[in-house]
Amino acid sequence: MITIGLTGNIASGKSMVSRQLKELGAVIIDADLVARKIVEPGSPIIYEISQAFGEKVLNSDGTLDRKKLGRIVFADPKALEKLNQITHPKIRKVIEGKIKDLKNKSGILVIDAPLLIEVGLHCMVDQVWVVLVDRDIQLQRLKIRDNLSEKEARQRIASQLPQEEKIKYADKIILNNGSPEKLRAIVNKLWKEFSLHY
Repeated sequence: MITIGLTGNIASGKSMVSRQLKELGAVIIDADLVARKIVEPGSPIIYEISQAFGEKVLNSDGTLDRKKLGRIVFADPKALEKLNQITHPKIRKVIEGKIKDLKNKSGILVIDAPLLIEVGLHCMVDQVWVVLVDRDIQLQRLKIRDNLSEKEARQRIASQLPQEEKIKYADKIILNNGSPEKLRAIVNKLWKEFSLHY
């Protein structure tokens, strides 16, 4: 399989691009789904998280209270680093396993991962596609989408590798400052070009 690494920062529209690529025929490995799977109740990772941050980050049914954990880690870079040290190696290992399982099949595989570069998965793909958005638009989208204050939204944006750094790794840049229809047209064009080439 030919592999695309799809990445983009929070509220960039990466998930919309991923959904469209799936509609166009790509096989998707969604890193966010992997991340949710590894913290299911009773998993070793959720135990490590509760040991590191306290039982307060768990709901009464043993599931992870993402909002509570988010408030802790996005307000404290050291706490975020601690969480990443717990989760990133496992996420990478699971995705690497999925890539190996699909390696000998035909078609186009998309690794949809906000942390594609941060966890080193960009080294395992044929092309890196970065979804880019202007900071002001990103901030407004994030505040509305997640019902966040200005401060909370800025903390979440600041916690990620800057877009300027991500585009250094990009083979293709998808600028998403416009409407969903405009984004769809850009992705369709890229897909046609990529499919013809490969």
